[in-house]
Amino acid sequence: MLHFDSDYMETAHPDILKRMGEINFIKKPGYGTDEICASARKKIREAAGCPDAEVFFISGGTQTNASVIRSVLRPYEGVIAADTGHISTHEAGAIEAGGHKVLTIAGRDGKLSADDVQAYMEGFYGDENHEHMVKPGMVYISHPTEYGTLYSREELFRLKSVCGKYQIPLFLDGARLAYGLASPDSDVSLRDIAAACDVFYIGGTKCGAMIGEAVVFTRHLTDGFFTMVKQNGALLAKGWILGVQFDVLFSDDLYLSCGKNAVECAMMLKQGLLDKGYELSMDSPTNQQFVVLPNDRMEELKKKVSFGFWEIRDAGHTVVRFATSWATKKEEISELLQLL
Repeated sequence: MLHFDSDYMETAHPDILKRMGEINFIKKPGYGTDEICASARKKIREAAGCPDAEVFFISGGTQTNASVIRSVLRPYEGVIAADTGHISTHEAGAIEAGGHKVLTIAGRDGKLSADDVQAYMEGFYGDENHEHMVKPGMVYISHPTEYGTLYSREELFRLKSVCGKYQIPLFLDGARLAYGLASPDSDVSLRDIAAACDVFYIGGTKCGAMIGEAVVFTRHLTDGFFTMVKQNGALLAKGWILGVQFDVLFSDDLYLSCGKNAVECAMMLKQGLLDKGYELSMDSPTNQQFVVLPNDRMEELKKKVSFGFWEIRDAGHTVVRFATSWATKKEEISELLQLL
């Protein structure tokens, strides 16, 4: 059986497991106060070009999004997101459960445009009843998006400009950030993201780590954040388990290397699908590939391959997702293409 359901099906990169074994019996203080977490924070600050950034390690993506948004927003504020954004669709109402409304805007290939955010803000403040409405207090984007698409550097900094105009923070969900940074179609670096965003996170769970995400605040928005993380059940007592993973991932460009393997495998799959005449539902330059399959072909393929449902195209066709990862082998791609 071949598995392309998601990019977190393997446990962790061998270098991480090796390092965890080496430190296994070394006693360490809890909650991220250890020297390993300090080393990881230093490496992330250097890679992002933000010597004064505040870095926190959190157990998972939904917990990260909920903790950041609940911490930064006032009780009467909401967060702007694309209608396809992760917080809008696949986080089970975690943001709303914390008392904040997700203010959706129709996305374009999964992305928010600066013009649409500008129009939303103008519409809000142009409404004489806006004091009776949920105030937009933050903009949320993901890179790569849920559709595997990427923001260009120009798009990112145009969003930054709009957010700056209205004095609201720009928050970037980087659950799959390694795959965005490694894409040859991207002109966005980690330093660009740090320069454009007030807060972002570096995904580990889907990018080679066992668990965990690294949240980076590039300006001071962190009052009470640590407490909020704990309140949300996202603070690990054994914080070094998260720290050691990022300490390894940000040594010798391992994080980018993990991303590169996934993207190379995905591009091999993408070209193979096109060569075979399959229709791609969107043009993704990252590790997620979305293909339209006839339903009978899809059911037959399920006998030998697991993959993700995306959406129903019509009565006879379904869009499915194949996700590669840091651990995907090119031999697996060749075998999948043969089955297709």
